[in-house]
Amino acid sequence: MFRIAPTLTRLPRLTRALSSEVSFALSEEQHAIQDLARKFTREEIVPLAAEYDRSMAYPWPIIEKAHETGLLNLHVPEKYGGPGLSLLSCALVSEEIAYGCTGMQTAMEAIGLAEAPVIVAGNEEQIQKYLGRMTEAPLVAAYGVTEPDAGSDVAGIRTTAKKVGENWVLNGTKMWITNAGHANWFFVLAKSDASAKPSQGMTGFIVDADTPGIHLGKKEINMGQRCSDTRMVTFEEVVVPPQNVLGKEGEGFKIAMKAFDITRPLVSSAAVGLAQRALEEAVKYAQGRKTMGKPIIEHQAVAFILADMAIQTEAARNLVWKSAWTKDAGLPNTFYASIAKTFASRTAVENANQAVQVFGGAGFNTEYPVEKLYRDSKIFELYEGTSQIQRLVISRSLAGLYPAE
Repeated sequence: MFRIAPTLTRLPRLTRALSSEVSFALSEEQHAIQDLARKFTREEIVPLAAEYDRSMAYPWPIIEKAHETGLLNLHVPEKYGGPGLSLLSCALVSEEIAYGCTGMQTAMEAIGLAEAPVIVAGNEEQIQKYLGRMTEAPLVAAYGVTEPDAGSDVAGIRTTAKKVGENWVLNGTKMWITNAGHANWFFVLAKSDASAKPSQGMTGFIVDADTPGIHLGKKEINMGQRCSDTRMVTFEEVVVPPQNVLGKEGEGFKIAMKAFDITRPLVSSAAVGLAQRALEEAVKYAQGRKTMGKPIIEHQAVAFILADMAIQTEAARNLVWKSAWTKDAGLPNTFYASIAKTFASRTAVENANQAVQVFGGAGFNTEYPVEKLYRDSKIFELYEGTSQIQRLVISRSLAGLYPAE
C-alpha cells in the first residue's frame, strides 16, 4: 500500500498549500529575478572575485551596484520599500550571487540575516525605521549572536542586558560578526535574566552602530571568503532605549531561532551556487585538458567524478527549494531547512574538493578559480549552525515523525 511520508502528514495546513500537482517550474517573475542575478554576477562579480580575494577589501562597489540593481533586502516587504520576494525567489538570487563569489554573497546575505529578526518580531516603528533605511540607501547591518565561547551553543552566550531606569545597558563580546566593520546597526542577543532558562532569559535588541561603547576588533583573516568583513565586537556599557527592544523581553532566543528558518535555506542556496560553479569549472577544464591522447572527460575515472558532482548539486538544489517552498507555504520548515543546510554544505565542500582533483596540480594554483572555491567552501559546514547542530535538530524531530507503535 502507498504510504504518505510521515513528515508531510504531520505538517499543519498542508492541504491548503498544495496545488493539484507537483511542479519544479519557476514562475515568470522568478525566472526574471534569476536572470537578473545571473547577469549581475557574470558582469560585476566574476571578473573581480579573485582580486577581492587577494586584497581582502570589503566589496562596497559591488554592494552599492547590487542595491541599485535591486538585489539587496529582498525579503523586506513592499510596504517598507523592499520587493517582498518569497523565500524561494530569494534563494534563486543567493545561488546566483554565490556562483560568482561566496565572500560577496556572505556580505550581502548577512544583511538579510540581521534583518530577519526584525521581520519576524519587529513592530511597525522598528520595521519602518530600520528596514526602511536599508531600502533607501546601500547600507549594511550585522547579526550579533555568536561569542568567543558560544557559537552553535547559543544558549551559552554571556553578553548581558540590564535594565537601568527605562533603558537597557549591554555588556559583553561578540565574535565572528559578519559586516561588523561596516554595519549601520546590529541585531544583538543578550542575557536579560540570568535566573531564567535560556529560551526565556534572553532579549533581542536593535543597536545603532554609532552608539557609544561599541568597540570593533580587527578584521579577521580567514581561510576563505576573504572579502567578507568578520570581526569581534565588544559592548561596554552600551545604552539601548526601550523602543529598540525587539519583541518582548525574554523572547530573544525564540526570535533568533525563527530567523534561522528564513536564513538557513539562503545559506544553503549559496552552497549550491558554489557547488554549481565547481561543477562547471571542472567540466569545462576536463574537456580541454588531454592525457593519453584524449580529453580527460573521456576517461571514466574523471567522468564519474563529474557525474557525482552533478548528482549532488541537483539533489542539494532540490532540498533547498523544498525548504524554501515549505516556509513560503506557511508551514514549519526547521526540519527541512536543517536537512538542506547539512546536505548543501557537504556538497559544496565535496564539489570544490573534486574540482581541485580534476584540475590536478593546476587546481592547487591561485591562477585557477577552483583553489578559491576550495577555501571558500568549508565555512558552509560551520556558520549558521554547524553540520553537527543541524543533525541534532533533524534527529530531535524523528521520534515525533516516526513514533514507536
